[in-house]
This record gives sequence, structure tokens and C-alpha cells, in this order.
Amino acid sequence: MTLPTRLRVPSAVIAAGLALTLAACGGPKTKYGDAGSVETVTNQFGSTDLQMLAEQMSQSMLSEAPVISSGNLPIVTVQEVKNKTSEYIDTRAITNRMRATLQKSRKVRFATDQAEMQKQIDEIQRQQSEYYDQNKSTEVGKMVGAGFRVTGEITSIVKEDKKIKDVYYQLFLSMTNIQTGIEEWSDTKEIRKTTEK
Repeated sequence: MTLPTRLRVPSAVIAAGLALTLAACGGPKTKYGDAGSVETVTNQFGSTDLQMLAEQMSQSMLSEAPVISSGNLPIVTVQEVKNKTSEYIDTRAITNRMRATLQKSRKVRFATDQAEMQKQIDEIQRQQSEYYDQNKSTEVGKMVGAGFRVTGEITSIVKEDKKIKDVYYQLFLSMTNIQTGIEEWSDTKEIRKTTEK
């Protein structure tokens, strides 16, 4: 038996009602926030800490490293920053943000770092295959070596009792002349985060 036409409910109305019912049932609600706003969800290393340390180190390097401030446009490579804290910290995210800031300044150029070197070699070798016009492909032996390398480490000290947890982070970076071994610049930046339980 079929319902009279005037009693039938269009399928679009049923779908819309179902969607509203599911939305009203709850569940986590996600929204966009300001990526630059201060994040204090926990006292673990977070996005604000990453942004702050990368910005402070970049500005220190631009203003205090003689090889950069003199306008010589040095070629730099960044090696892995060691994580000596008790938590996971993506130290490459810190140095990637620094690289972006330093390159925008147009005072520093970066050579391929150790982590990306194999990809660079693979690409050059790929262009040497018979599929490429050898007059228009990259030649072997033309990569430019960096004159300076940036290395460093991030450490932390955690203290807590029944009422307070205090976490202290320190990022140390240095820039060394690869040919002479002379340290051209170094700096430390610190963050302290305290949480009342």
C-alpha cells in the first residue's frame, strides 16, 4: 500500500533531518584557530615554544653572526639538532622554520643538508639516464659545498612536587666555519613552563 502523494516526505527532507540529528548528538567539535596564538594546553614542548625559539635564534643569527651581518651571503648547511629531553620533539621543525626565516632575509643561502643529501644524489643520477637530454640535464660534480654548518641540541630539566610541575627547556645552536673549524656564532634560548596541579 502506498501513501497518498500529499503525505509522502521527500527524501531530501529526510536526509537533512538525519544530518541535523547526527550533528546534535555531540562528539568533538573542531574549529580553526590562530596558528600564532599562545598554546598552553600542557607544559610539554608545543607549537608556541617551537615558533618562539626558531624566531629568537633566527634573529640572533642575523644580527650577531659576523659572517651573516657583514653581507657575505654565506652558504650554510644545517645538521640534526640533538633532542636530549625526555619527550619527543621534532627538532627538524625548529630548524626548518629557522631556514625559512633566514632565507627570506636574503642574507643566507643553504646547501643540501645531510638528511637530504641522498635525495639530491638520486635526482642527479636520474638525470644522467638515457631518458634525459644530456645537454639540458644537471651535471655531476657541480654541487656547491657549504662554508658553514649549524649544529645544536635541546635539553630540558623537569622538577615537580605535589602542587607544581616546572619544565625548563634550553636550545643551544652554533655555527662553525667548516674549513677552519672556528665557531663563528653560538647562542642559547630558554623557556620555562610552570603548571599548578
